[in-house]
Amino acid sequence: MELFGLEIGQVYMYGLLITGALTLLYVLFADMADAGDGLPFLNPAVLLAFFTLFFAIAFLLERATGLDSATVIAIAAVAAVVLDILFYIFVLLPLKSAEASIAYTEESLLGQVARVIVPIPADGYGEVVLETYAGMISKRATGYNNEPIAQDEQVLIIEIADGTLFVREYEPFVIGNKK
Repeated sequence: MELFGLEIGQVYMYGLLITGALTLLYVLFADMADAGDGLPFLNPAVLLAFFTLFFAIAFLLERATGLDSATVIAIAAVAAVVLDILFYIFVLLPLKSAEASIAYTEESLLGQVARVIVPIPADGYGEVVLETYAGMISKRATGYNNEPIAQDEQVLIIEIADGTLFVREYEPFVIGNKK
């Protein structure tokens, strides 16, 4: 059978190459083409997977079997739908729900204890480092009451403004009178 002046096997191969290239581009630039939480079958990843599977299965069936083209198209379409549904259920949905971020908010730093790595002068700025679930974070800091704080001192984060932590020396709470 011929389509567009080409043998049908060639049409399937060109379709496979084009959808494969589009899939690669989508993987590289997916954040810019984010479709949101619309209908799952309109998701570009699902559509590209369907067409890639369809063209690949149709090409293989056309080359490996003696079935007529209408049967090949029907079998390829059904197989592509089934595999695409499995891809959506077992790959895309778990990835969507497992999306985790190591980002932190400045508000989540309030009340944390940090260590001074660059001394904080009076009326000046230094640097502190604190360990969170996101890893080690270093931030610019100044004394809450413009007091100087030496290197390696532990400090408590009191306030945050414009990316600057306002800190004061940390005094651990001790129960009882242990001297």
